[in-house]
Amino acid sequence: MNPLRLAGTVELATLVVLLLNLVTVHEPAVSGVVGPLHGLAYTATVIASVLLMNGHHRVWLLAIVPGIGGLLAARVLPD
Repeated sequence: MNPLRLAGTVELATLVVLLLNLVTVHEPAVSGVVGPLHGLAYTATVIASVLLMNGHHRVWLLAIVPGIGGLLAARVLPD
């Protein structure tokens, strides 16, 4: 599996967990654990896109979009 796709999937999954927590129980422990994990996944997505872009600037520009940017960048990444 492409590291960019993996980081993008983790980023999106953690964002969904954070938003579900926000609209339902708003448990601070969930936010305290998943929030930093989401930030780490977002940072990893941007760094992976910069390392894998191979001269295609659109890859890292898409990666900075919060939530789905990593998956979009993985989709346009040349093989």
